[in-house]
Amino acid sequence: MKKFIIAVVMLLAAAAATLYFSPAALTASVRLVERQLAGLSERQVALGDLSIHYYEGGPAKGETIVMIHGFGANKDNWLRFARHFTQRYHVIALDLPGFGDSDRPAGSYDVGTQAERLESFIKTLELGKVHLVGNSMGGHIAGLFAARYPQQVRSLALFDNGGIKAPNKSELFRLIETGQANPLVVRNAGDFQRMLDFVFVEPPPLPESVKSYLAEQSMANEAHYDEVFRQLRERYVPLEPELPRIEAPTLLLWGDRDRVLDVSSIEVMKPLLKKPSVVIMRNCGHAPMIERPEETARHYQAFLDASRG
Repeated sequence: MKKFIIAVVMLLAAAAATLYFSPAALTASVRLVERQLAGLSERQVALGDLSIHYYEGGPAKGETIVMIHGFGANKDNWLRFARHFTQRYHVIALDLPGFGDSDRPAGSYDVGTQAERLESFIKTLELGKVHLVGNSMGGHIAGLFAARYPQQVRSLALFDNGGIKAPNKSELFRLIETGQANPLVVRNAGDFQRMLDFVFVEPPPLPESVKSYLAEQSMANEAHYDEVFRQLRERYVPLEPELPRIEAPTLLLWGDRDRVLDVSSIEVMKPLLKKPSVVIMRNCGHAPMIERPEETARHYQAFLDASRG
């Protein structure tokens, strides 16, 4: 028995050492714990010649919520938010083509093409009529989808979404228009912290080893993200003419200190929507479901309850 206890202690010590000295292992372990807490499992599906990875959880026969991440992000962005919904809803969070673990096709990454891929994804999984949630670029895609496939959408929630010409130009676009580097694309180790500070009012706490590991991963995607961002700008699809076609109740939720996409976009969107609701979160940045997941989940659940009348 004594030898068994010593062996267990040594095994735990070895595991702890591995996590301490291996940021990749630590990151994977944290992701696994977050996924289990959210009640989500990893899945993948073939869409033609594309392999799409996604998380899935909750009752299979419940109403489905599909969560769509933004530029340079992936399905992990939804983990802490999703845990508040898997008891009651069938939850799906996917990696869009070109991001996360999904394939990177040589073709287009404009929001119109991604909306078509989303339609194929929902049809392939036989999800029926869904609740859509999108952040940033993902919100742009979700809004376009809801306008073009209104019969497939129960409700729409747009968190700091793209696709709108805001009355007050955001800091991101002021920087780009003056020829400065895109703060959302990480080109060196220092850029990663600057990106976090740009996206969040209070960035999530990360151990330095993990931060360095994530910075290396982001730097490896520099050229790819530059190309995706170029396509998003050159093949831009404005949402303004699409919004009146949306039939579903729509939540516009924004951080009032968003430097990526300005909160004044709401002033443009609200009059164009048939059934709008608005929430502005104080002292919050561009990704409220990461920065303040519990509060964001409360707002979203209240919207879902109200949309049922």
